[in-house]
Parts: sequence; structure tokens; C-alpha cells
Amino acid sequence: MKSADDQVLEDEAGYQDDEESFFQHIDLLQKHGINMADIKKLKSIGICTVKGIQMTTRRALCNVKGLSEAKVDKIKEAAGKLVTTGFLTAFEYSEKRKQVFHITTGSQEFDKLIGGGIESMAITEAFGEFRTGKTQLSHTLCVTTQLPGEKGYTGGKVIYIDTENTFRPDRLRDIADRFDVDPEAVLDNVLYARAYTSEHQMELLDYVAAKFHEECGVFKLLIIDSIMALFRVDFSGRGELAERQQKLAQMLSRLQKISEEYNVAVFVTNQMTADPGAGMTFQVDPKKPIGGHILAHASTTRISLRKGRGEMRIAKIFDSPDMPENEATFSITAGGIADAKE
Repeated sequence: MKSADDQVLEDEAGYQDDEESFFQHIDLLQKHGINMADIKKLKSIGICTVKGIQMTTRRALCNVKGLSEAKVDKIKEAAGKLVTTGFLTAFEYSEKRKQVFHITTGSQEFDKLIGGGIESMAITEAFGEFRTGKTQLSHTLCVTTQLPGEKGYTGGKVIYIDTENTFRPDRLRDIADRFDVDPEAVLDNVLYARAYTSEHQMELLDYVAAKFHEECGVFKLLIIDSIMALFRVDFSGRGELAERQQKLAQMLSRLQKISEEYNVAVFVTNQMTADPGAGMTFQVDPKKPIGGHILAHASTTRISLRKGRGEMRIAKIFDSPDMPENEATFSITAGGIADAKE
């Protein structure tokens, strides 16, 4: 008979094996005739896994200095031998989906609303006016990501990209106290970057991809607070709208690929704008999230946040592929997001 400790160790080892098998290192291409110099060029643009090559177009690869069309074809062919590019049965895909994990928000009601928490291999967007709890939710997730959870989830590190200068490490200390974890260890496990322009924000994603690859399976969450703030500043007026949306689409595509490639959860916050056409259609709420259809289609789950009484906030499923439209009430406390006390 196996002891309980042996069983736990075996389960943990199995979980780590799953993580390792999930990533196929780009260096494997060497066995298929691709030289190390070309592999380094791919790494320089944030492609560190075989799946990453599959997710990049031939045209984008040809734009890399030193990669000719013939080389790109050879790289694509080698990657095709390592990764199956065909169809899966729904059953096979459901088995693959078992690697998906959920990160708790700190509120059971909120978790129930979104199917167990913030989902990996997906982009979750929370939008609302100022003071609706978007940044507080981001701070709480920095701590809850590091806590062991259900279905063998072991906890992990976080990357936080701040575009509005609202990240406060002291806030993490307060939330860590609530969950009885060491505040210094919590702060050590959060990598923080301040983005100053939309271009800088995009460049940081290359660093993120490299970091996720370097520490395989260690990082579990990427937070961007907020995703649209810098695009609003860098592109103004209708004349630059098309360019803004194109750049935004490229960035969201990169986020989607990162979340699937490294099995991490991506959580982004978004701002609101007044809708001038709402008066004509007699809408109850004349405000809408910014980013247009591009952001709406890229986000897997969209959550609308609004103010309630006092510290109470209401979260509503705005769009989700598998959760019904519903509402949950939560509150903002000294220890972060928590269930509302009636």
C-alpha cells in the first residue's frame, strides 16, 4: 500500500510532467536540420516554442532579419513534424482542456459567476467606470494566483503590466495578511512593469513570452491594467482610428497566443466611454467599453462591473462562451475582493 505522502508526491510529479509536455522547446528544431543561429533569431522576437512557430505567419517570419523565404519554409516544415496541425475529435480536445485551471477572485459568489475563477488559456476582460473595483480585483488576483487551488493547481507567479500607474505593492501586503501568506514572498513572486506607450506595451509582451518560456510552468497569470489607456492617448480622433484598431488587434492576437502557448490566464481591465448614439435607442446605460468590436471578439469572457451601495460592487457576465448571463455581488475590503456581507 502507498502512503498518503507518496500519493501526493506522485500527483505533484504527474502535474509537473503535464506542464513540461505542454511546452515543446524551439531547440528541438535542431534535430530537424535548423541551425542554432536561426533559432536564436526566432527567440529574439519572442518565439520560444514549436507551437509559437505554428502561431506565426510566414510573412511575419520573413520580416525577421536574416531569415529568407527558403529558411522560413524549412522552419515551418520542421515545426509541422513536431506539432500535429490537423483536427482533433471533440473528446480529444476535452482531454486537452483538462489542463485548464481557474484562479479564485477572492469572492465565492464572483467565482461561481465565472465558472470557478479566472480561466487559463483565455483572455478575461473586466470593464467598468472608475471606482468599480477593476484595479482592486487585479491586486487581489496577484495574491490568489499564488495560493494552491482545486484540481491539483499548485499556485504560481504573476506578471503585472501597469499602464495607469495604479499598482501599489503595499496593497498586496494587506491582501497577503488576509490569506495568511508571507507578504515578502508574495511581492517576490510578482514581476511588475510600467508601460508608457502602446508600442512599449507591445514590446513588453515579447519579454513576457521569453519569461514564460524561461521559467516553464512557473507563471500562471498575466495582468494588464488597463489595456486601452495608452491606445487612447497615442491615437486620437477618427483619422487614426483604423490604425489604432489594427495595432490593438495585433496585440490581442499576441495575448491569445501567449495564453494558449504557455497555458496561462490573461486578465485585462478596460475603461468606459459615453455612447452618443445611446439616446436614440433608449438604452438604460448610455456607456460602453472602449476598444470596439476588435476587443469584444478577442476577449473570451467579458465582465461588466458597476457600483452598488457603499463598498458593494456588482459583476455581470457581459459575454462568455459557456456561462449564462448572470450577476454576482461582491465587496472591496481591506483584504481585497471578498463576498458581500448583506
